[in-house]
Amino acid sequence: MTTETCRDAWGIPHLRASSAAELAYAQGRVTALDRAWQLEVERHRAQGTSASFLGADAVSWDVLVRRARLDDTARRCFAALEGRDPETADWVRRYVDGVNAGLPEGARRTPEFARADLTPGRWEPWTPLGIWLSTHLLFAGFPAKLWREQAIRHLGPDAVGLFATDGPGTAGSNGWLLTGARTATGHALIAGDPHRFIEDPGVYQQIRLSCPEFDVIGLAVPGVPGIAHFGHTGSVAWAITNAMADYQDLYRERLRRTGAGVEALGPDGHWHRATRHTETLRIADEPALEIEVIETPRGPVIVGGPEGLESGVAPEPMYGPGAAEPSHDPQAADGEDVEAEALALRYPPRVTADLGFSALLPLLRARTVQDIDRALDNWAEPVNVVQAADTAGGTLHRTAGRVPTRARANRIHPVPAWEPGHEWHGTHETLYAPEPPDGIAVMANQRTLAAPLGIEFAPPHRADRIRALLDTRRTWTADTLPAIHTDTHLGSAGPLLDHLAALDDLTPQAARLRDRLLAWNRRMDADSTDAAAYAAVRGAVVRRLAAHPVFAPLAEPPAYPEVLLPWLALVPRIGFALEHLLRAEKPYGIDRPAAVRAALEEVAAAPPSGTWSDTHRLAPWRALPGEPYDEPGLAGDHDCVLCTSAVPGLTDRAARGPAARYVWDLADRANSRWVVPFGADGAPGTPHHHDQLSLWLEGDMVPVVTDRTLLDIEPDRTEETR
Repeated sequence: MTTETCRDAWGIPHLRASSAAELAYAQGRVTALDRAWQLEVERHRAQGTSASFLGADAVSWDVLVRRARLDDTARRCFAALEGRDPETADWVRRYVDGVNAGLPEGARRTPEFARADLTPGRWEPWTPLGIWLSTHLLFAGFPAKLWREQAIRHLGPDAVGLFATDGPGTAGSNGWLLTGARTATGHALIAGDPHRFIEDPGVYQQIRLSCPEFDVIGLAVPGVPGIAHFGHTGSVAWAITNAMADYQDLYRERLRRTGAGVEALGPDGHWHRATRHTETLRIADEPALEIEVIETPRGPVIVGGPEGLESGVAPEPMYGPGAAEPSHDPQAADGEDVEAEALALRYPPRVTADLGFSALLPLLRARTVQDIDRALDNWAEPVNVVQAADTAGGTLHRTAGRVPTRARANRIHPVPAWEPGHEWHGTHETLYAPEPPDGIAVMANQRTLAAPLGIEFAPPHRADRIRALLDTRRTWTADTLPAIHTDTHLGSAGPLLDHLAALDDLTPQAARLRDRLLAWNRRMDADSTDAAAYAAVRGAVVRRLAAHPVFAPLAEPPAYPEVLLPWLALVPRIGFALEHLLRAEKPYGIDRPAAVRAALEEVAAAPPSGTWSDTHRLAPWRALPGEPYDEPGLAGDHDCVLCTSAVPGLTDRAARGPAARYVWDLADRANSRWVVPFGADGAPGTPHHHDQLSLWLEGDMVPVVTDRTLLDIEPDRTEETR
C-alpha cells in the first residue's frame, strides 16, 4: 500500500495513504522523523525512566509515575481496547510501527541523542496510551486538594473559595464559536488557543491526514495517533478547552506490614491485602533508587507507605470543613499499631481500563456535529468542554469525559479511606449548552457549563473580554479573528487599582506612580512601561501579603514529593488569588491598605526602568537545556486573552501560554489558519525548527494549505508499506 508525505512552506507534514491503518503508520513515521527526541523523552516520562538520561532533576517525576502505575495502566487500557475495539487497537499498532520505523533516522538528525548518550528504544503498542496518561496526569490538578486541606486547616472553610482560581499548575484555553449569523460568509467560525506549559519542541503538531475515508487537518499530540483536540474535516470542525473538572481523588490510607506483605484499613473496619512490589529507578551519574509500589483497593499509593510519609511526619488530616477526627480507631481493628498514613490516587483509567481512544477514529471520520457528538461519547480524559460546527449550520457545545459521582468532600481535599461514604458511584451525565441565541459561544475555563464538575475555575475575565470584543462588530471573517487572540487588556487589575485610588498621604514619588497607574489603559502591552510598573507593584503586594503572619503556616508546605510542590507554594497561590484577597469581606486580620501602600512606596523608590517585555519573557521547558540565550519578550498576562502567564510575586517570566492558535473556517477550510510557538520540526538548527516563532510573537498565523499543487512531495517519503 502506498503512503505519500508532502510538506508545505512551513514544513508541516501533509500525509496521504490508501487506508486509515497505513495513514496511522505514516503519521507515526513522520512524527518520529520530525520529533524523535520529543517522542523518546515522552516515552521515558510515561514509563518513569527519564532520570536514566536526564538525571536527578527527573527523579521526582519518575517516582510519581512508577508509584501511580501509569505504564501498567496503559497496558491494561490497551488490552481492554483490543477486546472492545480491535479496529482502533490495530490502528494504534500501525502508528507505533511507523514510530519504530522512523526513530533511527529521526535520532540521527537530532543532536540531543548524542548529548544525552541516548539510543532510541522500542515503542510498544500501549506506548501512545502511556504518553496520553502522563501528559494529562496532573491536568486535573489533584495536588490542589493538598493545598485546600492545608488552607482549610489554617484559615477555615472559606479559604476554598478564596483561592479557587486557576494557577500555574493547571492548563486552560480560550475558545469561541461564531455561528453563521455572526460571520460574513454565513458559515461558522471556530477559534482559540490552548494554554499549556510552553515546551520546545511544542506540545502540538500541525498535520494533515488524508485517506479515502477522511481528510483532516488539525493539531496532533506527538506520540498519539489521530487528531484529538483541534481538527477540521472539511465539513465539520471542533475544538476544546479544559473543563476544569475534578475527576481524580486522593485517599489517606492507613497501612501496616504483615508477614504476607502490606494491608490497608478499609471503610468496613477490616484490613485488606494491598498489592506490593519493588522497582529499580536508574539515575544518570547517581546510584539507582529502589521504589516500593503499593496499591490499595482505592488506587496506587503515590506518597508514603506503611511507615508514613517519606519525611516521617504525616500532616494532620482534615476530613471536611469543621469536621472532627474520624471516630474509628485503627488499633481496635486487630490490636495492631499503625505508624502513619499514606496517600493513594484514584483516577478513572485505572478503575475502568478505558482511556477513551475509541473516540479518535470516529472524530477523523466525522462529517457533522452529530458525528462529533457520538464520537465524544467515548471520550474519557482529560475532561473538556467542546465546541463544534458543521457546514450545514449545526453547532455543538458540550462537556466530554468521565467525572465520577461521589461525596463533595472527595472533590475538595484528601478523604479517609477507612471511613465509609467516599466511594465512587457511576459518572456525571454529559452537560450540553443550548445553541447561542446571539450567535456567540465562549469557553475560557470559566465557571459556566462545567460548573457542576469542578471546584477551581478561571476568573471570568478572559471569557468576558472575548465576548465584549466579539460584540464590537456584527459579522466576522477568519482574517479578523486573530486580533482577539492577542488582546492584552488585564481584567483583573481593578481591585489593586481601587486600593491605590483610595490611598492618601503618599510620598511625592509614590503619588506620581499612583496617578500614573490610575491613568494606565490596563493593557499589558510588550512596549508598555506602565504595564511594567503595575506588575512591579502587584508583585510587591503579593510578597507582602504572603509574608503576613496569618499565612505563615502555609509558607512551608508539608514534605510531599517535589513534583507536587507547585500546587502548594504560597506566593503563586496569593498571586493568582490577589483580586479575591483584596476584595474579600473577611480580611483575615490583614491591613490591606497598609500592604498596598508599602508596596507602592517600595516600587516608587526603585521603579522598573524598562518595558513589560524586558522582564516578561518566554521561559519554555526543554528536557535537555542547551546553551543559554535570551528568550523573546512577550505581551499579555495571566488574565489577558493573550494569556502568557507570569507568576505575580515570584517571576515575570512566562512558562505557560498559547501552545497553538487556530481559526477554523467552515465556509472554506483553505481560509483557516494556525500557528505554534516554534515550528514543525523538533530538530535544532533545521529550517522549520523555530520559523513560526516570530509570527506567534506578533499574533500572526500561517495559512492552512489544502491545494496539493502548493505542496512539496518528499521523494524518499513515498513508499510501499507492508
